[in-house]
Amino acid sequence: MIGGGLIGLSATVLILVKGRIAGISGILGGALTLPTGDWAWRVLFLIGLIAGAALYNFVAPAPFVVAFDADTPLLVIAGLLVGYGSSLGNGCTSGHGVCGIARLSPRSIAATVLFMAVAMATLFLLRHTGAA
Repeated sequence: MIGGGLIGLSATVLILVKGRIAGISGILGGALTLPTGDWAWRVLFLIGLIAGAALYNFVAPAPFVVAFDADTPLLVIAGLLVGYGSSLGNGCTSGHGVCGIARLSPRSIAATVLFMAVAMATLFLLRHTGAA
């Protein structure tokens, strides 16, 4: 509950102060380019994401034990596919789902519905084909 509020607050502050959408794929993509006038805030935003998660894990580590049943190459491929999908969809779940829906963007609403439908279909297939 607090995390969701902080995400909404940070997205609101970013759009009010910088006029930018808090879509992580766009922020990361811009941070990976050569430094420009808007490079520093992108890097600081990403550092804040990592530092916030690390701080929370330090303060309350018990609820978040993460274990992966996949090896590193599979995780790298999955990450690259997510990045490609974000590029293909002109944004990620944070940009479309949090910021786009809040702005009543038809494109973001459609993208979020599609994200959710694919996630549900994937879960259904994994659970009912014995792959999970």
